[in-house]
Amino acid sequence: MSFEQAPLTTNPFDDDKLHEECGVFGIFGTSDASAHCALGLHALQHRGQEAAGITAFDGENFFTKRVLGHVADNFTSQDVIDSLPGDAAIGHTRYSTTGDTVLRNCQPLFAEFASGGFAVAHNGNITNATHLRKSLVQRGSIFQSTSDSEVIIHLIATSRFRTLMDRFIDALRQMEGAYSLVSLTKEGLIGVRDPLGVRPLVLGRLDDAYILCSETCALDIIGAEYIRDIEAGEMVIITDEGIKSHKPFPEEKPRPCIFEHVYFARPDSYMDGMSVYEVRKRIGAELARENAVDADLVIPVPDSGTPAAIGYAQESGIPFELGIIRNHYVGRTFIEPSDQIRHFGVKLKHNANRWHIQGKRIILVDDSIVRGTTSMKIVNMMREAGATEVHMRIASPPTAHSCFYGVDTPERKKLLAAQMDVEAMREHIKADTLSFLSIDGLYRAVNQPKGRDNKCPAYCDACFTGDYPTFLTDQSEAEKDDSQLSSIASTGTGA
Repeated sequence: MSFEQAPLTTNPFDDDKLHEECGVFGIFGTSDASAHCALGLHALQHRGQEAAGITAFDGENFFTKRVLGHVADNFTSQDVIDSLPGDAAIGHTRYSTTGDTVLRNCQPLFAEFASGGFAVAHNGNITNATHLRKSLVQRGSIFQSTSDSEVIIHLIATSRFRTLMDRFIDALRQMEGAYSLVSLTKEGLIGVRDPLGVRPLVLGRLDDAYILCSETCALDIIGAEYIRDIEAGEMVIITDEGIKSHKPFPEEKPRPCIFEHVYFARPDSYMDGMSVYEVRKRIGAELARENAVDADLVIPVPDSGTPAAIGYAQESGIPFELGIIRNHYVGRTFIEPSDQIRHFGVKLKHNANRWHIQGKRIILVDDSIVRGTTSMKIVNMMREAGATEVHMRIASPPTAHSCFYGVDTPERKKLLAAQMDVEAMREHIKADTLSFLSIDGLYRAVNQPKGRDNKCPAYCDACFTGDYPTFLTDQSEAEKDDSQLSSIASTGTGA
């Protein structure tokens, strides 16, 4: 019998979810900065489980440790923390959206420029990275990784501006797409959010130290206070002299990612001035108002469907029960000895609470359907547990389009909603009924009472609508190349 190591993810059976982007954390002005950074990254682990890294600065030298795996497995020993001295540090948790999962793609990235060391951690995706990379290589740049984030380093290195800050701004102005960055230099800590604010970044304070991080839950874990969100298109520079704010880009109407509220952010975080948990409950309430059905129980698909299921139950008056129990100890170290055992993947992670389900008409609430494989298995699990009816309710609109802004979305042809209408999806997962939240219902849940303004949307919702807020240079060029190859193949001509 052969044994195979499961992938480096928290839940190896989560291939039917949109995977998180990355988490970033930076702190300036406290002793044991790397220890605080490790704790902050631990709180952001849900945003990326493949790799983690910390770069610290002690006033003279930079120190970096980057690893494959979880924060808790690699940054808890005193020896590791002692190897990262200084009163400033930045860190990163990674889920790869571009580039393989290898150590050379882990962050923070570090470069030694003529003006001194520069470390950067990036959450998001540069949608013209391939285009920029080709140009940089032609000009002599030598890349060490396949990550789009390394483009930032080379753009700074090749800029003709004099100061590091001007070089950094010059690099940012050439980049398209979505990014939240934390950077560490000998002068201080820098945070930048892309002009549309697609990816989140918040500012906090712990005594005399300042923190930049992806979510407020990373402030809570170290006892820091939340100050404010970094604005779309804002650059914040934190030094011994305090905080300075710059707006190096032309002003645009912000369009933060709405899926943060649906799934990505931790429910105990605040985002866009709102409690993520309360928004998800409101999403569930909207779902109940739009898609009522007569049933005995409302059951969440854990864990991400739980707040929406609570909201659905409260609005509908149907009792809420934990009809599915999640095994939290199925993780990246699980050994799968055979194909037969692999087939039971969903039962390794979820088990039916049969006593509550048998003989009942149930409403299953989940945050999304991506490929549909998990939904199909869970519906079947409920029927095997004795449910007489299984109604599926999804706390977001159908995910019919790929994300190019830092979310690992399957190819569009693998998205169930891109291939089928709702009735066909219902038949595919074998539910009695299937309904999704409307796009207007989702907007109402995030305090947009009139729903989506189609002329000027308040959020990036491209995964639902196909309305991408920026030009997708790399995607456009790839489609053009594919079209040319198809034309050559069909005509039989070529070099």
